Amino acid sequence: MLRFLHAADIHLDSPLAGLAARAGDHATTLVGATRRAFEALIAYAIEQTVDFVIIAGDLYDGDWRDFATGLAFVAGMARLERANIRVVMVRGNHDAENQMTRRLTLPPNVSVFESRKAHTLVFEGLPVAFHGRSFGNRREIENLALDYPPPRAGMLNIGVLHSSATGRPHHDTYAPCSVEDLVARGYDYWALGHVHKREVLCREPWIVFPGNLQGRDVNETGAKGATLVTVDGQRIVAVEPVVLDVVRWARCAVDVSACPDLESLGEAVRTALAGEVEAAGDRTLAVRLTLTGASPIHRRLIGDADSTEAECAAAALRAGDVWIERVVVATTDPEPPGPASSDALGALIQALDALHATPEHRESLLKSPLAPLLDKLPLEIRQAAGLAELTDGVLAGILADARAILLDRLLDAPEGR
Repeated sequence: MLRFLHAADIHLDSPLAGLAARAGDHATTLVGATRRAFEALIAYAIEQTVDFVIIAGDLYDGDWRDFATGLAFVAGMARLERANIRVVMVRGNHDAENQMTRRLTLPPNVSVFESRKAHTLVFEGLPVAFHGRSFGNRREIENLALDYPPPRAGMLNIGVLHSSATGRPHHDTYAPCSVEDLVARGYDYWALGHVHKREVLCREPWIVFPGNLQGRDVNETGAKGATLVTVDGQRIVAVEPVVLDVVRWARCAVDVSACPDLESLGEAVRTALAGEVEAAGDRTLAVRLTLTGASPIHRRLIGDADSTEAECAAAALRAGDVWIERVVVATTDPEPPGPASSDALGALIQALDALHATPEHRESLLKSPLAPLLDKLPLEIRQAAGLAELTDGVLAGILADARAILLDRLLDAPEGR
């Protein structure tokens, strides 16, 4: 019986710079998450006494800022060396050979495939033939799988490849290939990397994306980790996900249509988050919170964003180890707006309503200096504000929010607020 771990897209010490500035007390936890997940991978491999570990690309997020990242990897490999666990890896688009300017000597238990051509590695005492090829440069657009070597008779044949396969949303196309291309090589298992969501493309033979080891933003929700494979002779008998993440990302929608005030809203948020906390286990939970429903406090939620976010943050503290990455107010006013008055406020509301209702007017705004000004902001700031791209739909939402803010500030706000 033989067992191995298949991991990919570790992105060791990925900076998460945009989050660190906003995470407050959770900043250290978030920034250090990829390294702690890597340490969990090493600990699990030793605990399970696996025969080898495969890393299918993007071990690093790019060139090291200093040698600390490389030393962290060497430390993990040294622990595996002492446990007699071999490591086989390829380089992907983030850690391609031409991306990395710093180098450290790796322990002898670690083998990295070269990038010039696909080749086979065989180790004494291990009845496995590993076939692979690293990326020489980041923009690898050729179908590398077509040139992988033939399988070795009488051995378990494993292909190691960093690839977008047939393409996946939110992932650039690198080393594209089809399932048929991979099946045609005659291997028993394909250890893929690049796609950050776990996916089994085929079971005969097994073709697996393990997903990334640690979610890094709200687009990488749910459990993350590696894949444990059990082999009996040359037959794969089990392929199981292993959860190793230390921070769990989630999207949580809360219907607040029955909440007449911020206090009741806070309780609704706490209850919803408590379920997410339970699902995450003992991990820190990072949440994109969306408030929905026809809410009697819609204008208050939009008009006093600081109070809304603070109330949600307070609810998160009560729910457990939770950091709210962003609060999205997607509520609506349960009462349709009446006719605007004839005063200055009424004239302003009428102007906003005209802009909101008329596509031609919105298009003129999109062509105004507003868009070029937004383009000058860093992408991470625009993404945090939901303004990565100023579309007609986004602009319509901004105008609706502006109306709610005006009504809250000028009509609904009590004394002192």
